[in-house]
Amino acid sequence: MKVQITSSKTVKPADDGGVAAPSTDESVPLNVFDKVTYDVHIAVIYAFRPPNPPNAALEQGLARALAVYRDWAGRLEDGPDGRPAVLLNDGGARFVEATVDAPLARSMPFKPSPELLRLHPSIDGPIEELVQVQLTRFACGSLVVGFTAHHRIADGQATGNFLVAWGLGSRLLPVEPLPVRDRATRFQPRDQPLVEFPHRDTEYHLPAKKRVEEEEDDDDDIIGGVAHDKIKVHKVLFTKEFVARLKARASSGLPPSTAQRRGYSTFESLVGHLWRAVTAARGLGSGETTKLRISVNGRARMRPPVPREYFGNMVLWAFPRSDAGDLASRPVQHAADLIHRAVSRVDDAYFRSFIDFASSGAVEAEGLATTADESQVVLCPDVEVDSWLGINFYDLDFGGGCPFYFMPSYLPMEGTVFLLPSFLGDGGIEAYVSLFEGHLEEFKRICYNIA
Repeated sequence: MKVQITSSKTVKPADDGGVAAPSTDESVPLNVFDKVTYDVHIAVIYAFRPPNPPNAALEQGLARALAVYRDWAGRLEDGPDGRPAVLLNDGGARFVEATVDAPLARSMPFKPSPELLRLHPSIDGPIEELVQVQLTRFACGSLVVGFTAHHRIADGQATGNFLVAWGLGSRLLPVEPLPVRDRATRFQPRDQPLVEFPHRDTEYHLPAKKRVEEEEDDDDDIIGGVAHDKIKVHKVLFTKEFVARLKARASSGLPPSTAQRRGYSTFESLVGHLWRAVTAARGLGSGETTKLRISVNGRARMRPPVPREYFGNMVLWAFPRSDAGDLASRPVQHAADLIHRAVSRVDDAYFRSFIDFASSGAVEAEGLATTADESQVVLCPDVEVDSWLGINFYDLDFGGGCPFYFMPSYLPMEGTVFLLPSFLGDGGIEAYVSLFEGHLEEFKRICYNIA
């Protein structure tokens, strides 16, 4: 697939009449949830069948959406107090136009490979813009949209809301509902802070001493490069029927008196299954501990609930863990139960405890670093799961209908799993699993075994 870039420009906020938004030098501090998440751009790929509106309509729609979501048009920098902030200077988003002199069918369905990186602006190195867009037109009239967004500005749900707003703006429709943009004031510590949980060992950690010998640093770079080359991303499709059987197996034999008498959820059952399969494929055994990192959206968990329209980050993590041999040898119900218990503990009390700790000054005083480390290449023996099952990514509509294909870009980070609804729209679930090449073949062999 040969992608030809034809233009690259900056799109700035503008109202419905095309009038540029008034400039501002307002600086909005990042809150504790923004600062604890990954400091990286996340990229996704959309595909739309023809007919599609012209690029100019999508450019104007982006300008309208940016006028409502001003943070995305800003820049990350240190605020007046020296802490990370968003400067609302309307610097704008990167808007790239490209073509492919071939029909899209020749490349579909997209495989998780480095070729996907041609379909969106680069996310490597320092990037000034917080949002980047690439519109790639294929010879058949199909449109592929590559979208990248900085994670510290918004989590998946907030980013999904912005994408829907982009579609509305492109169709000259009002952006509704409006985002709730109060990141700097919403999550304040309590008058009497109460830190009830060990946040130093979950969201934060004390980083190991940095190596000062240049030779050791060079060795690390070489090892990291070799490991990176051996990591492959594989897409697994779990049909609706498979998921139903898996849930039934996970929930079978539960005593009526237990809290889980209604059975384990789709998420708990499928993630438990994948955790076991990855652990077995890696060949991990008794005496080795494996840990899951699961994103937990706090909007509905806090009391009172945070609006779904809140724009920013509202995610912490659950960390179920198990002896690897025990996990692989016991049935999926055991893994589902570990996940259920760990996620249930990330409740209102936990979120408020985190706010109190992260606002206390201990992070800065002790030199703590976040455990959400985008520089990690290999997570083994651990696994990280990001679920997009409940996010409205498929609701993006520029006027020609919703996308017929959606997927994350290529991210060869060993041990990561992305879950999203099947593009077939049949109730199935796709899992994008990154593993070492040597472990991947065994994973493929066992990933459909229900035990």
